[in-house]
Amino acid sequence: MAVGAAAGALVLVLAACSSDDPSDGPAQEDGTSSGEPVELTFQSWVPNIDQAVDAFNAAHDDIHVELETITAGPDGGYATMISAVEAGNAADVAQVGYSSVADFLLADALEDITEDTADHADTFTAWQWQTGVFDERVYAVPQAAGPLGMFYREDIFTELGLEAPETWDQFYDAAQVVRASDPDRYIAAFAFNQSPWMTGLAQQSGAQWFTVEGDAWQVDLTDESTTRVAELWQRMIDEDLVKIEADMSSEWNADIQNGNVLSWISGSWADAIVRGTAPETAGSWGVAHVPQWEEGGELVSATWDGGSSSVVLRGTEHPAEAAEFALWLNSDPESVSILTSVGAGWPAIADTSQIDSLQDDPEVFDFYGGQNIWEVFAEADAAVDTSWTWPPLVSTLYASLTDNVSTAVEDGTDLTEAYAATEADMRAALEQRGINVAD
Repeated sequence: MAVGAAAGALVLVLAACSSDDPSDGPAQEDGTSSGEPVELTFQSWVPNIDQAVDAFNAAHDDIHVELETITAGPDGGYATMISAVEAGNAADVAQVGYSSVADFLLADALEDITEDTADHADTFTAWQWQTGVFDERVYAVPQAAGPLGMFYREDIFTELGLEAPETWDQFYDAAQVVRASDPDRYIAAFAFNQSPWMTGLAQQSGAQWFTVEGDAWQVDLTDESTTRVAELWQRMIDEDLVKIEADMSSEWNADIQNGNVLSWISGSWADAIVRGTAPETAGSWGVAHVPQWEEGGELVSATWDGGSSSVVLRGTEHPAEAAEFALWLNSDPESVSILTSVGAGWPAIADTSQIDSLQDDPEVFDFYGGQNIWEVFAEADAAVDTSWTWPPLVSTLYASLTDNVSTAVEDGTDLTEAYAATEADMRAALEQRGINVAD
């Protein structure tokens, strides 16, 4: 297996897997159908995604999908999936982040589903489709992206005479006002546990951590764009303007509920988490764009971990049916509407005009004071820098960045040093795997 690049440039020499067309049921020894539906197992961590699975089962007599809830990828789910592939007892379809598809390919854990999916490429936005294409072969069907936005307590901002900050300078100024208003109140948390969040902030600043030069990777986590992000958050940490706590922890949940943490910069899917965490605050929230580094310029956005896709895991006995389910799940208007509503992210399909929940979703819109938050994320998704490249060994990147940033916060050292240490860790990890790294 040779690695040359990623996200359209990564070349992986794999054994291609072929599959027959979907049938009316599992084939018997004489080649005829048994009349029973093909049974598939689908692994996902998205809350309430069972609603979309149920809709698929209701619409199909020949395939039945059983949902298996797993831990989100960065917290161990991916390792479990890959181990199951190696043991020969993996699920058929699984949810995998765009950033981690290359890792699964390096582990030889994916089926080549080109024959069953390539004709549907135009159904999806080009950049999201390409996250699953390597060396002109298809290994994943895109589900949704996580364009960044800022969820904030609009009622408390208004009480303090603040509007949603449009620039990072305004964010810093607002943080001072918030901090002065109450000894327990902060504008945001510094989530030392979330490498995807830190990565998204760097991407939004214009960083390019991984690029390809010829047949080698260029690794740069100490560039000017990353440094200004690290320096801003370091300044706010030093001045006690942000609360140092893991997001989605019990402490963070309580702070979101009681208004001690007033904003969360996160992916579009975070809407469901905010609503589920603090239902009693309905009507008090708003959504705005991520603060910009340049005032008055074109909107620049980024993603939280890229997004998520549906992959067919190696070893499935029904690759064609698994691919059929992956396509339906992520392109059928009814399914996509459900996925959007339950917090799967911004749809990967190119035409969102038929997605009912994007046009009118009373539960969502009422929580945000009547705001159609999807208008914000539609603009954010269109403003994502699609030149960002995900490298092999993203799991190593995330583990290293989390460890180094956590250590910096604990020891009181500078965040820029944590990014420099992560750069060194990634260079070593790539070289250890025999992947060329530019000097």
